[in-house]
Amino acid sequence: MSTAGRDEIGAKRQVSDPDLAEMAEDELTRALTLKWSELSAITPWGDSYEGVSPAGRQVMVDRSYIWRGAAGGDILVEVAVYGGPSRYDAGERASAVIARGGNKQ
Repeated sequence: MSTAGRDEIGAKRQVSDPDLAEMAEDELTRALTLKWSELSAITPWGDSYEGVSPAGRQVMVDRSYIWRGAAGGDILVEVAVYGGPSRYDAGERASAVIARGGNKQ
């Protein structure tokens, strides 16, 4: 399921930077390789790192795994890719939910 350019519940939003959106989608796909049982032991958790976008731009990538509701329930996986702290709001985001039963939404 493609979720770049969508919010956590799947509502379509405007994609303003295809390069950043592509990287956000790729990072979300990687993040979703983890299973609920693996993530539940470390949730809430997140990290940030510097990377290079598909177009060769220096970017920051934030990944977070948070409880969508009550602790022990579904896990919301969020990824943000942006051109640095001053350009966070101009970045692209992708998110998906890993249901407690292990199904990705």
